[in-house]
Amino acid sequence: MKLDLHYWNYSTPAEPEKMAATLAETARIAEQSGFSSFSVMDHYFQMDYATAAEDPMLEAYTTLGYVAGRTERMTLGVLVTGVMYRHPGLLAKIVTTLDVLSEGRARLGIGASWYEREQRGLGVPLVPVGERFERLEETLQICLQMWSDDNGPYQGRHYQLAETLCVPQPVRRPRPPILIGGGGERKTLRLVARYADACNLFGSSPEDVARKLEVLRSHCEAEGRDYDSIEKTVLAVRPALADVDDFIAAAGEYAKLGVTEICSMPDPGRSPVEWAEELAERVMPRLSQVG
Repeated sequence: MKLDLHYWNYSTPAEPEKMAATLAETARIAEQSGFSSFSVMDHYFQMDYATAAEDPMLEAYTTLGYVAGRTERMTLGVLVTGVMYRHPGLLAKIVTTLDVLSEGRARLGIGASWYEREQRGLGVPLVPVGERFERLEETLQICLQMWSDDNGPYQGRHYQLAETLCVPQPVRRPRPPILIGGGGERKTLRLVARYADACNLFGSSPEDVARKLEVLRSHCEAEGRDYDSIEKTVLAVRPALADVDDFIAAAGEYAKLGVTEICSMPDPGRSPVEWAEELAERVMPRLSQVG
């Protein structure tokens, strides 16, 4: 079982002049101790259901560019990019840039976006949920076209590109992997079956994940897609250090379902550096034996 460090909170320490060093040290410890990947959220306000919207938040891809310069091996991605926050052609170029400068370590994590307070606050266009999913599908098509030999136009309902030129191409071959986040059974998991290399599900329980994966399997059958070719990842709900035995037991149950990576988040209010050090000591040796 692999482990992703999902860096979601910049409040400890909250002083801007200390954030870079804390981020760099946390990433260094994660890589040194064997984390497979490092991810960040795509938010501009902190999530107000988790803590205060006014808490510190950094832009995702700039943050990953910084982490890329401080690491050598971990996969780097956004969990997950909000489809409304960047024009698809520019998003493909942003992810390509991250991939080139990290020497092939970028992963495109993407979803339909949801945080209306943030969007209203910053003037991001608000569109109905159905349209967000239409835009998500077109964005996936545009990224795939830009990471191919086809430099021609793209004509969609929401996006029209006269050229899909992307030079340089990504270092990763044949392209950066695509991860779609979310467990929506009718739309999200259908898009996973049609376009993605990986999915990320909310790890509320092994039973819930098992049901979502059965839905994904049915979509794969309908799409003619090999279900086993899709990597299954889970965002852990339970804090890993609150009960290590419980976390490892749940990881074992997820592994039986075919999950190969768990995303774990530093505890709010605690130094992410200290959290990563303790996770490396108490969790990583046992997690490496799972699966």
